[in-house]
Amino acid sequence: MSDTTAAHHREQPGGIMSAEMAEQPAVLRRILDRGAPAIAGTARTIAARDPRFVLLTARGTSDNAALYAKYLLEVQLGKPCGLTSMSTVTAYGARPDLTDVLAITISQSGGSPDLVASTKAAREAGAITLAVTNNADSPLAAVSEHHIDILAGPERALPATKTYTASLLTLYLFVQGLRPGGGADRAAAEALPGLARGILDRAAEVRQLAARYRFAERMVLTSRGYGYPTAKEAALKLMETSYIPALSYSGADLLHGPLAMVDNISPVIAIVTEGRGGEALQPVLERLRGRGADLMIVGSEAEAARGTAGFALPTAGVPEELQPILEILPLQMLAYEITVARGQDPDAPRALAKVTETR
Repeated sequence: MSDTTAAHHREQPGGIMSAEMAEQPAVLRRILDRGAPAIAGTARTIAARDPRFVLLTARGTSDNAALYAKYLLEVQLGKPCGLTSMSTVTAYGARPDLTDVLAITISQSGGSPDLVASTKAAREAGAITLAVTNNADSPLAAVSEHHIDILAGPERALPATKTYTASLLTLYLFVQGLRPGGGADRAAAEALPGLARGILDRAAEVRQLAARYRFAERMVLTSRGYGYPTAKEAALKLMETSYIPALSYSGADLLHGPLAMVDNISPVIAIVTEGRGGEALQPVLERLRGRGADLMIVGSEAEAARGTAGFALPTAGVPEELQPILEILPLQMLAYEITVARGQDPDAPRALAKVTETR
């Protein structure tokens, strides 16, 4: 980006977030071209130690990336996997036996004290520790046995965009590298930068959707399988930028009670991944239609056409486990466009800081 263009972005409300969203194809390409060898090497080293269990630790946007990693590890490797409750260590002082456990901590900044403390405690308890961050010089990287840099470059807008998709691709390549005899298999991911660019070029289409939803008082987001982290991350982006209460549910959980609040006023956004997750979501979509929901579908062209509104994704031929990297892009854009339409600045949501000092 030229200095003139960067200055223009700084002057516009949301200009920094917009510029960072636009960087995502280049970031994905950088990971594939420059990051993949180091990711594969780290994966081989850890695979040789044959961890019996995986624990994932994160907050906020990185927590949604961790949930994506949980699906990868359980579905593709059959590894038992859990999301940690850091307060058991940082507040209660618990010291579980983590011998031969792989503890992965994901953090854009690598600076949150509770992440650092829980990772340090995990290493002392016998875990193999891996930090996945956007800052190789961070305290988290320093206390971890292994570190992977997601290579997203500086992220200045408070809402994380490029660091989320960079984390997803990095974690995908890492899990590929853990496979027996594996290396970071890039082939399936090679099309992602170009496909991402095509989606980001459709801003006018997203702006029309934003005009539809700018006055929403509440939104519900749902998906299943690999798409579920996308629903959670999109809800977070909507809440932290536009301040619209956005509730995210697994499609299965939505049927266990929360479906009762769905009506024809509050929009529902469904992320329908092509594959088993999308198939599992179909009964939920039918129930939503039966309740007269204002249903926006993010998915294939055929699925998007079945909603009250929709955004068609170019996912033909893209493996189900890689589709979340594309699914989140129009939803990042939607959060941005709704926020701007409501007269707010997406770059600087109120009461937020880039590094959250949780303990």
